[in-house]
Amino acid sequence: MTKYVALLRGIAPMNPAMSNANLRSVCEEVGLENVSTVISSGNVVFETEVTDRAGLEATLEAAWPEKLGFESTTILRTQAELEALVEMAPFGDLVHGPGSYLLVTFSKHPLQVGFETPHHPADRDYQVVATTTREIFTVTDMTSGGTPDVMVWVETQFGKQISSRTWLTVARILKKMG
Repeated sequence: MTKYVALLRGIAPMNPAMSNANLRSVCEEVGLENVSTVISSGNVVFETEVTDRAGLEATLEAAWPEKLGFESTTILRTQAELEALVEMAPFGDLVHGPGSYLLVTFSKHPLQVGFETPHHPADRDYQVVATTTREIFTVTDMTSGGTPDVMVWVETQFGKQISSRTWLTVARILKKMG
């Protein structure tokens, strides 16, 4: 059995159709085991013997509108993949807090990154500190007083087949995975 997390894009915790209970129910209906959720932003942890990641993502993406009435890009990562990201230490000794916002954006498909890291987009309060073939790690300076548009920038650069989580949420997901 492999432990996965499904990272769902665009989950609105206040939408009753997108409740954690509903997300867990759909995952159980499609045959996933030991299903649990982490906070209310579309993080579903489960186990399965299925090894076809693309097929599993497609199954879940078809189930959301059929069972719950909404569409959501679904990106899977294994526990081992998340552990490897943490070991990589992309943020160095930076800490997520009031002054700095540490964000990892997961991509469904391999990324085409056209810059070296660290990369500081002109006139922005954030920078890309690292990338992998399927993740982008950004740090936003929250002390500038402006509204960060880092997720808009990432989507403009890499498309909509992405979903972002704070580094704290990644730690919570791994804790839930055991």
